[in-house]
Amino acid sequence: TLAQAKQFDTNDVLAQLRLAGETHATGPAKRAASLLGGSETFTAQAVDVPALAMARGIGNDSIDHEIYLIAVGRMARTTLKIATVALEKNAPRLSAQEQATGWASVALAASMTLSPDAYGYWRRSSGAPLSLDQLQWKTRTALRQGDWKMVKDTIEAMPAPLRADPAWTYWLGRAMLAESPANTEKAHALFSRIADINSFYGQLSMEELGMPLSIPPSGAALASFEIAPMAANPGLRRALKFFDLRLRFEGTREWNWELRKFGERDLIAAAEFARQNNILDRMVNTSERTRTEFDYTQRYPSPHNEILQPTTQSLGLDRAWVYGLIRQESRFITDARSGVGASGLMQVMPSTGAYVAKKIGLTDFVHTMLTDLRTNILLGANYMNMVLANADGSQPLASAAYNAGPGRARTWRATLNGPMEGAIFAESIPYAETRTYVKNVLANATTYAALFERKPQSLKARLGVIAPAGAQVNQLP
Repeated sequence: TLAQAKQFDTNDVLAQLRLAGETHATGPAKRAASLLGGSETFTAQAVDVPALAMARGIGNDSIDHEIYLIAVGRMARTTLKIATVALEKNAPRLSAQEQATGWASVALAASMTLSPDAYGYWRRSSGAPLSLDQLQWKTRTALRQGDWKMVKDTIEAMPAPLRADPAWTYWLGRAMLAESPANTEKAHALFSRIADINSFYGQLSMEELGMPLSIPPSGAALASFEIAPMAANPGLRRALKFFDLRLRFEGTREWNWELRKFGERDLIAAAEFARQNNILDRMVNTSERTRTEFDYTQRYPSPHNEILQPTTQSLGLDRAWVYGLIRQESRFITDARSGVGASGLMQVMPSTGAYVAKKIGLTDFVHTMLTDLRTNILLGANYMNMVLANADGSQPLASAAYNAGPGRARTWRATLNGPMEGAIFAESIPYAETRTYVKNVLANATTYAALFERKPQSLKARLGVIAPAGAQVNQLP
């Protein structure tokens, strides 16, 4: 419709065609190609069966070239070598921009597998129009390579909304500092934009400004008359009833709907009411909505410490890291169950529970025991200890292993040619879920450490440096 109304020109439709190919969206790719005078059949083959489309050849006109380049990009997702050979072979028949576009597609696929060749492919893509994913993965590849100029140039080429994301705000500041000490004031202005956000990049920005994480003071203690209206609130009472009936989705919606009309003290009071009723996920969520008054014991609770602390002490585990992981895994919902079958506070998979139980001599283990709080903590903490040992004590690497599996974490570590800053390693984890998970767990852990130790904490120190695996590494299945 936009094309027919002349609001999209040829370049706009080409961008949609490339994006559809990149995201494996066959229908939109066919429609975009048709608007440009291309073959819908050829386009569908390029997206779904790239080998067949590549075997048909590059074609004679520009739209045929574009469809062929989609096939090259799709092939790169499975067989990088075939894609690069085909692109090299057909380079004489492609314009400079078409070649750059092809290399950008290959570079994206290579980046998402942490291929050492990705950086070279990105350099060959100069001048290509890049999608949002391509811009972000080009930046991550430049970070891994230590090419701060490419980091800066690529972030500055991002659309303003993406450039404002805390991740790219932080890394642009770092790139400016790497470029020249004269950029310190500009870099610090970027860090200041996100330093008040208690998140991964907010904490890192605070450190760049010379302010390690400290817990802000709580406001005045709540009085009983402030909590009483929450107990009488019809919406919150309905939410409690839903939670009692194990209808968590309905209860959460009812609870959140009621919060719309609350001020800061009301939110703190509602969070405390949630704590009194042992609905800790709502306590955390409600307390995190405040902007001027804070209670970090609500935002970062430490329940079941009488079970968890002896377990972590006996294993020599960092209690702050364990609580940071639990907060991310289950938000302290003891009967939480994921779509893939992970259970309980620490979201232990049945197969993992059986493996750990065997290792620690828990001979009577059955899968239903994962819902028992003590057993769940025992197995989860022991598994954390195992993946930590396997990661040579690196909490970011061990957190990645806990979420994505030790095998994938080993694969990502094997791509390292030398020591890598922990924040760069975390940002370049190929799986978006695990990338977010690791950043949240480590930021949580840093906050818990500040609460427990009552002194400023460094997320950078906790992230450390990720080193390549040694020749002798104890491997988990």
